[in-house]
Amino acid sequence: MSHDPEITTDLIRKHGLNQEEFQRIRELLDREPTFTELGIFSAMWNEHCSYKSSKLWLKTLPVEGPQVICGPGENAGIVDIGDGQCLVFKMESHNHPSYIEPFQGAATGIGGILRDVFTMGARPVAAMNALSFGEPSHPKTKQLVNGVVEGIGSYGNCFGVPNVGGEVRFHKSYNGNCLVNAFAAGIANTDDIFYSAASGIGMPVVYLGAKTGRDGVGGATMASAEFDDTIEDKRPTVQVGDPFTEKRLMEATLELMQTGAVISIQDMGAAGLTCSAVEMGDKGGLGIILDLEKVPCREVGMTAYEMMLSESQERMLMVLHPHKEAEAKAVFDKWDLDFAIVGETIAEDRFLIRLNGEVMADLPLKALSGEAPEYDRPWVETPKPDAYTDTPDIDVADALLTLIGSPNHASKAWVWSQYDHMVLADTVIRPGSDAGVIRVHGTDKLLAFTSDVNPRYCFANPFEGGKQAVAEAFRNQCATGAKPLATTDNLNFGNPEKPIIMGQLVGCIKGIGEACRALDMPIVSGNVSLYNETDGTGIHPTPTIGAVGLLGHIDQLIRMVPNAGDTLILLGETTGHLGQSALLADVLNLEIGDAPNVDLTAERKAGELVRDLHAKGLITAAHDLSDGGIALGVADMCLAGNFGVTIANDTGLADVNWFFGEDQARYLLSVPAEKVDALIKTATASGVAATDIGKFGGDSITLNTSAVSVLALSTAFNAGIPAVAI
Repeated sequence: MSHDPEITTDLIRKHGLNQEEFQRIRELLDREPTFTELGIFSAMWNEHCSYKSSKLWLKTLPVEGPQVICGPGENAGIVDIGDGQCLVFKMESHNHPSYIEPFQGAATGIGGILRDVFTMGARPVAAMNALSFGEPSHPKTKQLVNGVVEGIGSYGNCFGVPNVGGEVRFHKSYNGNCLVNAFAAGIANTDDIFYSAASGIGMPVVYLGAKTGRDGVGGATMASAEFDDTIEDKRPTVQVGDPFTEKRLMEATLELMQTGAVISIQDMGAAGLTCSAVEMGDKGGLGIILDLEKVPCREVGMTAYEMMLSESQERMLMVLHPHKEAEAKAVFDKWDLDFAIVGETIAEDRFLIRLNGEVMADLPLKALSGEAPEYDRPWVETPKPDAYTDTPDIDVADALLTLIGSPNHASKAWVWSQYDHMVLADTVIRPGSDAGVIRVHGTDKLLAFTSDVNPRYCFANPFEGGKQAVAEAFRNQCATGAKPLATTDNLNFGNPEKPIIMGQLVGCIKGIGEACRALDMPIVSGNVSLYNETDGTGIHPTPTIGAVGLLGHIDQLIRMVPNAGDTLILLGETTGHLGQSALLADVLNLEIGDAPNVDLTAERKAGELVRDLHAKGLITAAHDLSDGGIALGVADMCLAGNFGVTIANDTGLADVNWFFGEDQARYLLSVPAEKVDALIKTATASGVAATDIGKFGGDSITLNTSAVSVLALSTAFNAGIPAVAI
């Protein structure tokens, strides 16, 4: 300890702590902390681990329901999917690392979220990614897109999990801070779930997996800071991943769980050994002693500070039944992975860290989590924008051609074709539709996955934007025939110490909570990523919602591909809302007006109706309406079927408003002509407007009196992303 640096004001600041927090540490210890102790507090009290700015508001979210087995607080959330099976899932961010080092940042984001799932005893079956990049013309965008996509594909493909969906967007607010949100889901038996709470006194604490190095030291603290012109100095805080080691770690962990040796288990993610040990001890009401000379290291001369804060990948921490030690070690020897007893549980509220017999840290364990700051930060409500009431003077077919060729609305095949979406051989609907769908192997059940958010809406009106993110996830599930089960959230925002940014967070959480309650989609897991800003400029608020849904049989599946000759039916009310629309943003370069209002009662009625209409055999295909309104929605369907459609607007609304308005709670349906009357009668009885607006067929999309060929749309659609990335 004599070689520790002096703890100065500058050193405290570099550890992400303010003077008030440092004084609180002094009071808790009744002395000055050691350098290692400062690092441990820094890791546990940073925003990424403690949620100190958001915890107060996160507590307002709905987290329970008859389908929920485990809500927030564990490695991942768990919902019941029947037949003694459950789905384990979560979404987390790896934003800052991916901007600094795109390939490794994105790759280790995938590795971390997969560990969250199999740590609980579930075998991963699906992954998604929600990606936000800067504007296409920005000099760093191409490098980020290529590096992030390659990193995701490299890790996920080698590990062997299908990537079935997600989002890719471009906006200038992400120029200095891209977002990489990673989702993973796995299946387990409901009577075979593993949790992280330690139990039993004198039980061995076991280190599992890969060796510890210096990569990622201070990563969690870096993730809780803004970027500035010292960004390159942060490169060493990015972890390096090895998907083949992770694959072996998963197989070894799942095999180990069958031996009965595991009391509790926790993956080493953010803050590495520190966070995993503290969380296990805190949840079990126990203390922990660690002897760091027993930690397997791949580098010489590592200090206690480095070992405690390293975020080297593919590592786990476990509390072991002592009489099962030999059996457990044999499993990890077989998979050529490290297995080392590095400590034990104790009755005292104590986190004791020793290295070669010297005490490097001696802390009250509960203070590291239970005493972490919890702030009620000042916030101001986002001013309500003026309504947008103009009607742009633009040809609707020309506008559609421009919109569908823009990177935000063009085909994302260049991205997802680099991911393996068919591994495990259970993928039913691939990326590019309303939701990705997989079979539950060995059963008739299917699972649907989607992620959604519209940052423009959230920036203009956080409350309605938060509601809309959940509502759109609900629509995507229903349009696929799935009954929505639950959600996970990834709340990406700027600096919460700024009242306007904190107001965005509060508004979005309020909207998300209201929608989750109304649509019976509780939040069972998630992640908060704050300080996403560079040189004082924050990202657009981006609270990504990942949703999961269940289908009892493949007969319940609704596809997006219509039949030529079918009637096109519009479900829901259209007023032509253009404020914050894709038309304004991506065709006219305007981000003005208010976000559309989200009527959650109408959302629920319309979504349940779509599933009911399909159950009655009345529809061929369905597609939810969101960005780009009717025009972009029908173009998606026509490109999927490779034929056109003729649509008439006889509503009295201007064509631009009617075709591109983004009113919510709406769907497009492909309906056989002989079933139209029955469908409209059923919809009317349900209190949902259903209107015959056109007919599928031909080689052009005709929007009232304006037309564009399917070939021209397809060419533009397929060129959009390659123009940015290649």
